[in-house]
Amino acid sequence: MDALMAPTLEISRSRFVRNLAAVHERIAPAQLMLAMKDDAYGHGVEWAVAAAVSAERPVELFGGYDVHTSLRIRAQAEHARVFGWATSSDEEIELALSARIELGIGEAGYLRRVIEMSETLGLRARVHLKIDTGLHRNGIRPEDWPAVVADAMTAQRAGLIEVVGVWSHLAEASDAEDDESAREFRDAVDVLRASGGTPDALHLTASAASWWRPELRGTVCRIGAFCYGIRSAEGPDIPGVAPIASLRAKVIEERGDDVVIGVGAFHGLPSVLAGAAIGSPGGPREIVRIDATSTVVRGWSGARAGDTTTVFGPGAQGESDATTLAERIGTVGEEIITRLTSGVRRVIND
Repeated sequence: MDALMAPTLEISRSRFVRNLAAVHERIAPAQLMLAMKDDAYGHGVEWAVAAAVSAERPVELFGGYDVHTSLRIRAQAEHARVFGWATSSDEEIELALSARIELGIGEAGYLRRVIEMSETLGLRARVHLKIDTGLHRNGIRPEDWPAVVADAMTAQRAGLIEVVGVWSHLAEASDAEDDESAREFRDAVDVLRASGGTPDALHLTASAASWWRPELRGTVCRIGAFCYGIRSAEGPDIPGVAPIASLRAKVIEERGDDVVIGVGAFHGLPSVLAGAAIGSPGGPREIVRIDATSTVVRGWSGARAGDTTTVFGPGAQGESDATTLAERIGTVGEEIITRLTSGVRRVIND
């Protein structure tokens, strides 16, 4: 396909910055941790970090998930705090400590490895201990928490680590279950404090709970999807926040009453999205079929090769947002974006 006709993911830097401002305002006085897993939810780490640290209210705390993403963040934000919470190899731990990456610790064995690496390198590790509050996505079980805290505080007194945070994930299955998780989280923080710990970063909530359940917020909110304008599946629109990315595809052929646009399954568009609406100069149009490198769409009067359609975006051409597409196939909005392949050009606009 001609490069000029290739699909593009057009990303608005200014919309991203406005989203960040809206999130800051919503969660205050809690601090925003901007989550950037999966290459900033498919939008690209480097430009997003640069925009976040240069905003009128800069982001000062980033969540990289894995060490290698955290190192990409560090390269763009020398003085920010960066948190990597994936359990890592010894080589990754060494890289993280050398780059002042704070590590999430969800198991006793990982804590021991971090302590050993800190002693070997002569570098004090800054760690966040994770209590399992019911999601069971790793995390230290409540019955094991006091013993792990004791080991961590022994290492802290020896100057090997500093316990700077406590964190967890909510299951978000029901308000009642989340309330119980919050109680378990607070109990875990109390145990750490009774042992002499003084954690400043307490983070339990991600995007949805940070926004809609203020009573569950700690001192930090880990927010990813909402900052990029991706609402929760089955969730409402987010006041002050809008999608920053639009997937554009050109009309490449007229085929009777239908038109063919230049994006398909090989670009990462799920083939099961037939029946969904995309945006066109003539308003919303129905997807008839998604092929390998193209998609057949119900035609509109006057459609011509080179016309631009919007597969997903903020709705300016009548298109759905990424989450609306995701809801059709039982997934979440970020998957629609993160599955896009290198065949889709990323274009960052002001």
